[in-house]
Amino acid sequence: MTTFHLSGFPRVGAKRELKFAQERYWRGEIAEADLLDIAKKLREINWQHQANANADFVAVADFTLYDHILDLQVATGAIPARFGFDSQNLTLDQYFQLARGNKTQFAIEMTKWFDTNYHYLVPEFHADTKFKANAKHYVQQLQEAQALGLKAKPTVVGPLTFLWVGKEKGAVEFDRLSLLPKLLPVYVEILTALVEAGAEWIHIDEPASSVALPKEWVEAYKDVYATLSKVSAKILLSTYFGSVAEHAALRKSLPVDGLHIDLVRAPEQLDAFADYDTVLSAGAM
Repeated sequence: MTTFHLSGFPRVGAKRELKFAQERYWRGEIAEADLLDIAKKLREINWQHQANANADFVAVADFTLYDHILDLQVATGAIPARFGFDSQNLTLDQYFQLARGNKTQFAIEMTKWFDTNYHYLVPEFHADTKFKANAKHYVQQLQEAQALGLKAKPTVVGPLTFLWVGKEKGAVEFDRLSLLPKLLPVYVEILTALVEAGAEWIHIDEPASSVALPKEWVEAYKDVYATLSKVSAKILLSTYFGSVAEHAALRKSLPVDGLHIDLVRAPEQLDAFADYDTVLSAGAM
């Protein structure tokens, strides 16, 4: 049986409606409620486009008011402590201040998302960084899609990629991979919240897999997905931006319910996964 789904969907709008609404909000020309209403309508349009194309699952939790990695920083409680904000009760103005700075703090650094021209907000990790789950952003979008009668699949960037795309900060020298034992239980909480909200499949993106990761990062996949697989949902582990054929044996051994590989950038890797006997998702255009 073949299933059609998307990892995510362009969020800015066909006529860049989200961008223009953001700018109007920042200038004080529209209220917060107006911006949120425009964003909600754009999400619904995006989901309907996917449903009209006969997608078996529409992608949710990929829509953001600014940046998906900033959303993940909020969801894991990993916003920079220097702002003094509470990630559990973050206001919309504070959210935008993280991205744009304010009178006392400079904005979170931006850099390119792997080899694309998209710029994300770089997580700032300290040796004493504390994580705390706040799944509201993801659960809300799942529930919105369900209310429209749509079958939805949340997409979340995985914990190893989240740590990989961040930077170590502070006077104490440390390896940000050492934060994984503190971060992993927070991911379990977030995924559990999605399960409780009705998620059947959860799409976890780990594009860091396609770069030359140090051995200890590669080995960490075993423990990470042994832990996340205990959540009562089907997990689709996704990679893109290149081939992961080098680690095919490891990936096929992970206790997940499916693998997604990128056959646009690396069609040759299909041979390495041809014998995978679970769900194989192939990225194609």
